Amino acid sequence: MIETFTAMLASPLMQRGLLIAVLVGVSAPVIGTYLVQRRLALLGDGIGHVALTGVAMGWLAGSAAGLTAHDALAVPGAVVAAVVGAVLIEVMRTRGRTSGDVALALLFYGGIAGGVLLIGLAGGTSANLTGYLFGSIATVTTLDVWLTAGLAAVVLGVGLGLRPALFSLCHDEEFALATGLPVRALNILVAVMAALTVSVSMRVVGVLLVSAVMIVPVAVAQLLTRSFAGTMGTAMAVGAAVCVTGLSITYFQPLSPGAMIVVLAIGCYVLALLVRPLLGRVRPHGGPHGAEGAHHAEDDLQLRGA
Repeated sequence: MIETFTAMLASPLMQRGLLIAVLVGVSAPVIGTYLVQRRLALLGDGIGHVALTGVAMGWLAGSAAGLTAHDALAVPGAVVAAVVGAVLIEVMRTRGRTSGDVALALLFYGGIAGGVLLIGLAGGTSANLTGYLFGSIATVTTLDVWLTAGLAAVVLGVGLGLRPALFSLCHDEEFALATGLPVRALNILVAVMAALTVSVSMRVVGVLLVSAVMIVPVAVAQLLTRSFAGTMGTAMAVGAAVCVTGLSITYFQPLSPGAMIVVLAIGCYVLALLVRPLLGRVRPHGGPHGAEGAHHAEDDLQLRGA
């Protein structure tokens, strides 16, 4: 058994995969915490579908440029498309006549359709998109590791560094506006960070399941903690644990890493539901973090200093 684990850790493919899994598991729940607080849990799904169009755009650009690896520009293409899609969703949600759920639905359908059409124009088939749909460590390159590390650093820097201001925005937007915070800019910033998170997570869990890695660890943490800061920290730990464990299991069994990671995350949620009464952590009603969230805001996040 020990020799098998040693062989797994010695594999360059698994080394790259596990490194990305840790980065994804830690960074995705940070932005997911804000999305859950704002009741935008499905935003990651909408952005993920748009990112698929970006992947196909990267394939098309790589093919036109004559690159040996046609997917060399897939991740940069996904980043650009995801950011543009996230900004469009936010603009349509706040300034347009289209409601938030309709805007998400339009991007759901358009993202998938655009991806399939563009990959065909690039000379590929829909089968080339499978690894991006459900995740595949077999396609992870050293360049992907560096791109993921850079994007994860940005997500963590913004998500943790601006936590007081972002918490104020997500908990009570009118209060944030009254205190002088740039609400419109922060709204767009959260959307862009969600787009970068989707791009970070795409290689391991796939664009169709990426939202689960952002949201489910946060749901688990909410059952076990009382404060916003505690929820974020616990969600990061849960996310890293399920990503590394799920990816390790797929080394021994020929299973989809994205599906395994999500199943493990949901299993943690079910376990937390069973354990919660034993911990005496019954939360009063009134919001994602209970009615006491406003009272803990200053203590946990030092909002007055924001």
